Amino acid sequence: MLFVGVLAVWSGVAFLVVRFVIDINGPPALPTQSFLRSGAGRVLDIGAGTGRSSIMVLESRPQTTLVAVDLFGQSFEQHFGRSESPQQRLLANLKAAGVDQRATIQTADMRKLPFERAAFDAIVSAYAIDHLNRQGINQSLAEAARVVKPGGDFLLMVIANEPWARFSFGPLLMHGGPRGQSWWTARMQEAGFQVLEQGTRPLTLYLLARR
Repeated sequence: MLFVGVLAVWSGVAFLVVRFVIDINGPPALPTQSFLRSGAGRVLDIGAGTGRSSIMVLESRPQTTLVAVDLFGQSFEQHFGRSESPQQRLLANLKAAGVDQRATIQTADMRKLPFERAAFDAIVSAYAIDHLNRQGINQSLAEAARVVKPGGDFLLMVIANEPWARFSFGPLLMHGGPRGQSWWTARMQEAGFQVLEQGTRPLTLYLLARR
């Protein structure tokens, strides 16, 4: 009974953190206004999921267009459940936000993007790349460096390695494991990016880099 009680409390607190601190059902706020300061251009969202980060960019930068990329595979169902097709769910969210006319959806693996070199003015990725192992992360960051234009911005957002996150998600579900700010900075630099800004938001670590 004690174990069941502790588990129930843990589950309840984790739900409240995910629902009201991360606000999993709402679009996240752009963590830095330095991202794509020109306010215009073609943006790639790597691991777009249900479209939260896509909507964040399109609402914050109304002169942009965006390509939302996701593999839409088993990982998507594990995190967001089954209903209509993942692409339909993403499109419905874009339409609800009134930004669907400036966005396109493409099924692709972030480790091998189907785009030409220097095809995008900026890239965003939120809570997606940190699902991968070390090799997958390196591949994805290298692909991001390949498809963004020289001087283009890359905004990376991952779950922060902090006590509330570890408590909420548990050691087995914790995104990124022990990876912290210095680890992600090193990976970005290895891929050819210059990290310009880094910071935290509730349960979120963000890095703004430039190619």
